[in-house]
Amino acid sequence: MRNTERHFVTGSNSLWHIYKTVPFWKVAKNFIVIQMARYTPFLPMKNWLYKTFLRMKVGEHSSFALMVMPDVMFPEKITVGRNSVIGYNTTILAHEYLINEYRLGEVIIGDEVLIGANTTILPGVTIGDGAIVSAATLVNKDVPAGAFVGGNPMKIIYTAEQMAERQLKT
Repeated sequence: MRNTERHFVTGSNSLWHIYKTVPFWKVAKNFIVIQMARYTPFLPMKNWLYKTFLRMKVGEHSSFALMVMPDVMFPEKITVGRNSVIGYNTTILAHEYLINEYRLGEVIIGDEVLIGANTTILPGVTIGDGAIVSAATLVNKDVPAGAFVGGNPMKIIYTAEQMAERQLKT
């Protein structure tokens, strides 16, 4: 289950309340920083931009591939452990705006995690150390440490124990 805070709204849908929930200038600044980072090929520069201007927690030697899209409104709710790889065009969301409510949730990506290309990670999700997320996966719940997951919606393909057993066979 995802761990999110629910905030109810009345009247128009929650996205119409956006600048009551997050300042316009914060979103504008975050957008500019994220667009610069999405296109830069320099991994240390991306990590510096994310940590310095977006207040994301990014571990040493973690890599964000080209076109990764961290949450533009609440990037400070994203933590990426050390030596992890976030694949091409992955989206990491820490918010979701619905009709009658919006939700906020921390996204925690552990150490030595591999996230495949074109993956979407929803708010309130924890991805355990050493996990592998297949390309084009919708991560809609927590991923156990060491597991191999994939699909839309996400399913566990191999547990950490099954992955260890497979590695012994090769």
